[in-house]
Amino acid sequence: MTERTNPRVIAYRRVSTDEQSASGAGLDAQAARIAALVGAKGWTLTSTLTDEAVSGGVAPDARPALSEALSTLDAGHADVLIVAKLDRLTRSVSALGPLLDRAERHGWRLVILDADVDTTTAGGRLVANVLGSVAEWERAIIRERTRDALAARKAAGMRLGRPVEMPAEVRARVAHLAGSGLSLRAVAAQLTPEGVPTTRGGAWHASTVRAVVRSLALDAEAVAAA
Repeated sequence: MTERTNPRVIAYRRVSTDEQSASGAGLDAQAARIAALVGAKGWTLTSTLTDEAVSGGVAPDARPALSEALSTLDAGHADVLIVAKLDRLTRSVSALGPLLDRAERHGWRLVILDADVDTTTAGGRLVANVLGSVAEWERAIIRERTRDALAARKAAGMRLGRPVEMPAEVRARVAHLAGSGLSLRAVAAQLTPEGVPTTRGGAWHASTVRAVVRSLALDAEAVAAA
């Protein structure tokens, strides 16, 4: 993309229901860190978008404020997305990769203060590339451990579950809802309106949720056995 001398910036903030301002993850703390950088850079803060009472496990496009920010950036109406902490944007490095790819594809930049990611600079892009490589390594390790666990279970005569290929943020969202005590049917009823994608892009059903939960359990066994 052609670099602007005065980039248009969107600040994104998020807090979940159980986070307090004193934790350092509060909205005011996030705003202060972002404002300090924007002021130091001389950039133009065009908007601050906030998701309140939203878990980090929710997919980016299923969060109202973040979805709006990404759409605005993709459309070329802003140049930079800034977040104070990586976990405000995503809970895992592996889920960061698709966002970095999206930014590159649409020509906008991403700044994550606590992770030293600043794709407006050469050094920040290097850090982003390293994180992307780590994310790919994490995915490869999980696949390897899952394969080994399946082999061990098969050798022991145990029934095998079928791994489900889904983005990390989707699996995290399913795990969060299933772990909250909701029934499989209730989890499915919540995921579909949120727009959380299934593997085939269809609606969620209790059987779909069950398959993901079983896959998560298999992954956990693989990690524990490693």
